[in-house]
Amino acid sequence: MSRTGFRRCPVLAFHVLIGWLVLLHPVWSQTLSSGDFDLKFSALPTRWDEALPLGNGTLGALIWQKDGRLRVSLDRADLWDLRPMKGLDRPEFSFRWVQQQVRKKEYKVVQDYFDAPYDREPGPTKIPGAALEFDMAAFGPVESARVSVQEAVGEVRWRNGVVLRSFVHATRPVGWFRFENLPSDPAIDLIPPIYGKAGKDSVGNAVVEGDNLVRLGYPQGQLVRQKDGITYRQEGWGGFSYEVRVGWKRQGNVLEGHWTIVSHFPKSLANGVKSPEKPQAAAASFTRDLESHRAWWKTFWSKSDLNVPDPLLRKQWYLEQYKWGSAARADAPPISLQAVWTADNGRIPPWKGDYHHDLNTQLSYWPCYSGNHLEEGLGYFNHLEENLPVYRDYTRRYFGTDGIAVPGVTTLTGKEMGGWIQYSLSPTVSAWLAHHYYLHWQYSRDAGFLSRRAYPWVSGVARHLEQVTVREEDGRRKLPISSSPEINNNKLEAWFLNTTNYDLALMKFVFSAAAEMAGALGRADEAWHWEAIGKELPDFSLSDRQELLFAPGAPYNESHRHFSHLMAIHPLGLIRWEDGEKAQQIIRNSLSLLDRIGPDWWCGYSYAWAAGLKARAKDGAGAAEALRTFARAFCSTNSFHLNGDQTKSGLSRFTYRPFTLEGNFAFAAGLQEMLLQSYAGRIEVFPAVPADWTSLSFRDLRAEGAFLVSAERAPGIPDRVTVKSEKGGTARVKLPFRAYTVKTRQQAEVGPASDGLVQITMKPGGSLTLEAR
Repeated sequence: MSRTGFRRCPVLAFHVLIGWLVLLHPVWSQTLSSGDFDLKFSALPTRWDEALPLGNGTLGALIWQKDGRLRVSLDRADLWDLRPMKGLDRPEFSFRWVQQQVRKKEYKVVQDYFDAPYDREPGPTKIPGAALEFDMAAFGPVESARVSVQEAVGEVRWRNGVVLRSFVHATRPVGWFRFENLPSDPAIDLIPPIYGKAGKDSVGNAVVEGDNLVRLGYPQGQLVRQKDGITYRQEGWGGFSYEVRVGWKRQGNVLEGHWTIVSHFPKSLANGVKSPEKPQAAAASFTRDLESHRAWWKTFWSKSDLNVPDPLLRKQWYLEQYKWGSAARADAPPISLQAVWTADNGRIPPWKGDYHHDLNTQLSYWPCYSGNHLEEGLGYFNHLEENLPVYRDYTRRYFGTDGIAVPGVTTLTGKEMGGWIQYSLSPTVSAWLAHHYYLHWQYSRDAGFLSRRAYPWVSGVARHLEQVTVREEDGRRKLPISSSPEINNNKLEAWFLNTTNYDLALMKFVFSAAAEMAGALGRADEAWHWEAIGKELPDFSLSDRQELLFAPGAPYNESHRHFSHLMAIHPLGLIRWEDGEKAQQIIRNSLSLLDRIGPDWWCGYSYAWAAGLKARAKDGAGAAEALRTFARAFCSTNSFHLNGDQTKSGLSRFTYRPFTLEGNFAFAAGLQEMLLQSYAGRIEVFPAVPADWTSLSFRDLRAEGAFLVSAERAPGIPDRVTVKSEKGGTARVKLPFRAYTVKTRQQAEVGPASDGLVQITMKPGGSLTLEAR
C-alpha cells in the first residue's frame, strides 16, 4: 500500500502503526516472555550434547536422561589437569631452531618434538566435575522439557504432575533444583567420573572424540553420603583437587536442593587462578536465589534486542545470547572450547576443552561488542592479564623477544600445549588478541581502559613483532617463516618463506592500532615509531584477478574451514567496502572465489564467519543464507555448535559432532553485523539485509564511539533511527533513508548531510531520533 493510500485511510494507518509499535517496543520483553525462543522438547534428551544447558560462567549444568534416570551433569570452568605438556621443555624449543629445520627441510623432528605430544598425551586438559542422578521411575512419562531463555531456568514436567525446576545462579557459585508434587522421595546419587584405573590406550581420534579419562591416572575420588547430602572429593594432578557438594531437604511433596563445586589449587599451580569462593548455599533458599537470579537476567536482556523476519535466525540469535550470558562473566575464566559444559561421556572433552587462540576464543567474543555486553567480555582481558607473566616467559624462551606473545593453544594458566606449532606457536597469536583490546576501547571509549590495559597490551605485541620480523634489502619487513591457519595442516608446506596474508594482516593491524592509541594518549614519538614500522610491511598479495592469496604465489585453491587469508576484510577491517572501487573489487572477487571453491571442508563456524564477511560486502542475502545453513545443519537440537554437517546433505564433508562454542557466538555477531556496522569510521544502519526483509528492528546495538543505536523498519511506516551517546563526541551516520526529519533531540546537534552521511555531535547522555520523510 502506498503512503498516499495511508493518507486516504487514516483509521487503517492508525491500526497498522499501533500494531507495528507493539511489535517493536520493547521487543525483548514480549518475545522472551512468550517463550517463543525457549528450548523445548517433548521428552528429555538422551545425549549430553543435546541437554538443557544452564550456567553462570563459572558453574554449568546439563539436564538430560541416561539409562532411564534424570541426569544433571555438573561442571566448573577451572577444573583443569595442569600437568605440563611433555617434550616442550626441550632445548630445541625456539622459533629460531624451527626456522633452521624448515630451511633444511628436515621437519619430522619438529613434528615429533612439538606436535605429537598434544595428540599422544592425555593432559594437560579440562576435566569434568560429576553428575547428579535422580530415579524418576515412579514419575512415569515425561510431558515436556524446556529452558526458559528469559529466566535461565530449566523445567521438566511429568504427566503425573511432578515438576522439576533448576537453575545455576547468575552471580553466585551455586546451582539449585526443586521438585514439586512428588509422590515419593526419588533416590539421589552423585555419579563421579571414572578415573580410578591406569589408562593406556587412546581412542582412534582422541583429540576430536576425547581420550579416555582413565588415562589421566587419578585415584578414584571419595563419596561421603549424609542423610540429606553427598560430598565428592577428587584428587587431580600436582596437588589440585575439587569437591562437589550437594544438599537437599524435603517438605511435604517438595524436594529442594542445591549443589556447588569448589576447586583447590596449590601455590605451584595457582598462577592466574582465583581463590575458591565460599558457596554460601545454605544461607539462601531456592526462592530467594531465584529472585536475584531473575533480576540479573532481566538486566542482561535489557541491554539489546533485535527482530528480523526470519524466524530461524531470530530464535537462533536469542539462543546464542542466552548461551553467551551463561558462559561469560568478568570474574570467571573466559570462554574455552566448551566453556562450562564439559563432555559428560567418560572422556576428555574434544580438543581437551582448552583455549584455542587461533580462532576459537576470538570468535567467541565477537558478539559482545555490538551486542552491548562489554561488562561480561572483560573476563577475556582479565584472563590474559592474569597470565601475562607466563606469556612473557614463553615470549623470551621461544621467540627470544621482549613484549607479548601468546601461545595459540593454552591451559587455564596460559601455558603452551603444543600441537601443530605453525598455529599453536604462531608469532602473531597475540596480535589477534590485541584486536579485542582495540574493539573494547573503540566500543566503550573508556580512557582508563586505553591507558592502563589496551595500549600496554597492543604496544607489547607491537614490540614483539618488531623484534621477531626481519628487514630485507629493499627495506621491507617480513617474518622469517610464516603460516596461515590451518593451511596444509602441520606439514612442512604449512610454513611459507614469504609472509602470509594472515600474518601480514595481523601485523598491519597491530602497528596501526598501536600508532592510533599512542596518538590518543598524546605519545607522539611512539605513534610515529609504530606508524613507521607499519609502513615497512609489504602490500597484501593478490592474484591477477585481485583475489586475496594465502601468500605470494599461493592461491586460495582448496576448500578450508579457516578463512585466514581473508582476515584483512573481516574481522580486522583493513580492506573496507567503504574505501571505494579498488577495495570493493578485492572483497567481491575474494568472496566469489570462496564461493566457487565451495564448502567441502568447512565447519559450522565457517558458515558463521562467512556471514560476517558477506555482511562487510553488503551482501545481505548471502549473509542470511550462511546463517540459515549454520542454524539448520551444524547445530544440535539444543543449539550447540557440533562442527560437522548434521544433515549429511553435502554442506560439508565433515559430518562428525564435536561440540565447540565459537560457531554459536560468531553466528550472533554475524546477524548483528547485518544490522549495524561502525568499523569504517561511520555508523551504518541496516547495511546488509536481504531485500525482502521489509519489517525488522533492533534496539541498543552498540557502535564504535560508545553510541547506542536503535532502528525500525516496517511497510508503510517511516524508517526511524535513534542514536544515544554514552561519552559524547561526533559521529558520521549513514542512514537507511535519503531525506529525514528530526523527531527528538537532546544535547545533540545535526550537521548537514553529505554523500549520504549526516554528522551528529552529542554531549554525554545525548540522544537523537531521525525519521524518514
